Amino acid sequence: MEQLNKIELRGTVGSVRLQTYNDSLVAHFTVVTNFAYKDRDGSPVIDATWHNVTAWEGRDIPDLRSLEKGSKVYILGRIRNQKYTASDGTDRFSTEIVARRLVFVDDQLQSEMA
Repeated sequence: MEQLNKIELRGTVGSVRLQTYNDSLVAHFTVVTNFAYKDRDGSPVIDATWHNVTAWEGRDIPDLRSLEKGSKVYILGRIRNQKYTASDGTDRFSTEIVARRLVFVDDQLQSEMA
């Protein structure tokens, strides 16, 4: 059986943290995606979901220094779950998207893709 761990996101960047690790630039940032629907009463509802993303500079990743709050992005990557022990001794879990491809999307192109 073939296994697949692939995710595509198109959303807006929230916070951005850049750091250097072994002479490579890595960005840890958040992306919000919105899902719009109508509830039982017909009222519009927007469900916002925040995603933690990690991107390493490389072939399909543009200059990470251009990444800023409010940027519209398309991300292709994989999901990674991690377990760690917090400072109070409890086990915690985190989920992040490891980007394999990152594209800056302008507003006109984004509306055409929707």
